[in-house]
Amino acid sequence: MSAVNTERLAPWIITIALFLLWEAACILFDMPAYVLPRPTLVLAEMWNFKGAILLNSLQTLWTTVAGFAIAVVFGLALGIFIGWSKAIYSGLYPVMIGFNSIPKVAVVPILVLWFGVGTVPAILTAFLISFFPIVVNVATGLATLEPEMEDVLRALGASKLEIMLKVGIPRSMPYFFGSLKVAITLAFVGAIISETIAANSGLGHLMLQAQANFEVPLVFGCLIALAILGIAMYAIFALLEQRMTGWAFRSGINAG
Repeated sequence: MSAVNTERLAPWIITIALFLLWEAACILFDMPAYVLPRPTLVLAEMWNFKGAILLNSLQTLWTTVAGFAIAVVFGLALGIFIGWSKAIYSGLYPVMIGFNSIPKVAVVPILVLWFGVGTVPAILTAFLISFFPIVVNVATGLATLEPEMEDVLRALGASKLEIMLKVGIPRSMPYFFGSLKVAITLAFVGAIISETIAANSGLGHLMLQAQANFEVPLVFGCLIALAILGIAMYAIFALLEQRMTGWAFRSGINAG
C-alpha cells in the first residue's frame, strides 16, 4: 500500500479502532447505558431518531455557517485595519485580547434579552466566538511584513496602500485561510452553547431535551452528528486553503 493511500485511510482506521475500543470497554466494565452507552447502542438510537437529528443538524449548520460568514467579513476587515500599521496593532490588540477573554456563555443571556430566544442569539454567539482567530491571523500576517521589504518598496515609489494591496494582503492570505479552519470549529461551539441555553431547535436543544429525559445514547448521537458536521466543514476549508494558498507551502511539500 502506497504512502498516499495509507495517509488517506489512517483517519478511518483510527476512528474505527476508537469505536471498537469504546465498545469493548463498555462490555468489559459492564458500563450502564445511562453512564456510557456502547457505540452500537448510540448508532441504533441515531437511526431511531434520524429525522429529528437531521432536522436539528441542518438548523445547527445554518446558524453556524451564518455566524461564521459574518465573522469572516468583519474579521477580515478588522484584521486589515489592525494590521495596517504597527501603532494601530499595538493599540487595539490588547483590546481584542480582553474581548476574547470574556466567556461567550456569559454573553448569551444578554443576547437573549436583546433578540429573544431563537436563531439570532445562536448566530451571534457563533460570530463572536469565531471571528477572533480570523482577526488575529490577518492582523499578524500584515503586521509581520518585513521592514526591509517595505523600505525597498517605498524606495521604489510604492505608497502604503499599494504595499498593502500588492504585498501585505496577498502575504497574509495563508494566515487568513489557515484561520478559517479554526474559526469554523469554534463557530459550532458558539452555536451549540446558545442552543443549549436559549433555542427552540438545533442539536444543542435536542441534546438538552434528551438529557432531561435521561436518553443518554441520544445525547451521544447528537455529539457524533456534531462531530461529523465539524469534520466536514473543516475538510472543506482545508481543501480551500490548499487550493488558494498552495503556493505558500509548495516548497515545503517538494522538500518532503
